Amino acid sequence: MNSGFLLLACVVLLGLSSGGQAGELKKHFYKKLCPRAEAIVQELVWASVENNSALPAKLLRLFFHDCFVRGCDASVLLDSTANSSAEKDAIPNRSLAGFEVIDQVKAALEKACPGRVSCADILALAARDSVSFRFRQPLWEVKTGRRDGNVSLASEALADIPSAGANITRLVQQFACKNLSVTDLVVLSGAHTIGDGHCGIIRNRLYNFAGNGGTDPSLNATYAAFLKSRCSPTDRTTTEQPVVRRPLLRHPEAAGGLFQPDPALLTDGKSNKIVDKLLDSGGFLDAFRKSITRMGDIGVLTGTDGQIRSDCRAVNR
Repeated sequence: MNSGFLLLACVVLLGLSSGGQAGELKKHFYKKLCPRAEAIVQELVWASVENNSALPAKLLRLFFHDCFVRGCDASVLLDSTANSSAEKDAIPNRSLAGFEVIDQVKAALEKACPGRVSCADILALAARDSVSFRFRQPLWEVKTGRRDGNVSLASEALADIPSAGANITRLVQQFACKNLSVTDLVVLSGAHTIGDGHCGIIRNRLYNFAGNGGTDPSLNATYAAFLKSRCSPTDRTTTEQPVVRRPLLRHPEAAGGLFQPDPALLTDGKSNKIVDKLLDSGGFLDAFRKSITRMGDIGVLTGTDGQIRSDCRAVNR
């Protein structure tokens, strides 16, 4: 997609947006509506993470994929229907996980405060609390007051979610569409250092890069050999183990990056300077707080827009 077409698409999407402004979100939105809402989310998420250390990466990815399609409206949680294929069934989303944790939290909140707490806020809080578990305190502030969307389309997820094969120009454009900067792109890509990747996402880079049957030359040879030891040339996703991700900024052998956008950040002058600055200052965590907060503001529904779903997997009847 050329830059002119993408810019037009951005304008159209912004024009179609009827959501509220991020400024309508507030601290402790549920203080009177459901006083223990945030505590219930934290308690259940921390209990889940204690039993499954992979959850922080899964919930953070789930939140990212939600916000990049129609904004942070929990549309990624909706199941497909007989008449429509939902976001979660789009190819980029088929490896998403953590839905059962959101379901558990929603059930508890519906019991405590029926019809009060949105699935969109639950997802935003759960992503924060899962990553914060090891520190035993919230790593960033989550303002609440989001409402849930009524539409979820696989076609939109396919179009809006940044591809694992995207180059830096495409990535910058897609983030700009969401009012996110190059700094946000670099910082949020730091989330790739959490959790595991899967072979299906990187197989072409290992065995058929650029359609020539070779390996992506940007991958370090030792790292490429390690990845090939975990991923076969053919699709055996039912038996292959996840590939352990290696932090791009802390392991030289991973300088090629597990996902193509990672090394792309190092080939662009502006993004490379941001990476270097974060390394030198040790300021990644503070920058991450700011960037993920901005991401959580994308296209939010507030006020009377949308609804408060009673079941995160289906719109209210």
